[in-house]
Amino acid sequence: MMRIPLVLIGVLVPAVTLSKAPPANKRIYGLHESVHIRELGITVPAKLDTGADSASLSARYIKTFERDGVKMVEFDIAIDRDDREEWGITQSQWDDIELPLAGHVRIKRRAESVQDGERDFSRRPMVTLTVCVGNRRQQIDVNLTDRSEFRYPLLIGADALKGLGALIDPSLSMSLGRPRCRDENEDTLTMEAAGAH
Repeated sequence: MMRIPLVLIGVLVPAVTLSKAPPANKRIYGLHESVHIRELGITVPAKLDTGADSASLSARYIKTFERDGVKMVEFDIAIDRDDREEWGITQSQWDDIELPLAGHVRIKRRAESVQDGERDFSRRPMVTLTVCVGNRRQQIDVNLTDRSEFRYPLLIGADALKGLGALIDPSLSMSLGRPRCRDENEDTLTMEAAGAH
């Protein structure tokens, strides 16, 4: 029978225990979480995806324009009526949204969706949105694209997840409950608008 020196056991046990605890500034999130979008006043379920670089919001009828020298983008949030009703999203919150244009991003297209002679990427407009997940708030750049074929109208990619200090546990879903970020103008904790549970 092999004997392991007690000194070695004393070194290994704390190392194993410490490796399970996330760093102090990190938080464990589920694969799906409820996210409040401050500029739109809505709360929607989101997929947290470390395999995607950027964040995407489901939108259609997207057009860019200029107003008083400021580049803008207008769009409708592409969420079907049943989900809008379930999540408490009113017409004024999803119809003809206008926000400053933050820029454009190139997204690589899947090889099977590219026809001969077509570009292998799409160019999408971006807006800057303030999201609240759990009790953490973060400004992120979000590209606009029609995600209505997906269950989750908001996808939060790796860039935004880093800003949120997120560690993703795919065995969890909706683990943080309703968003509850501290109001920047007050010392009180405010529950964000009711949304997906």
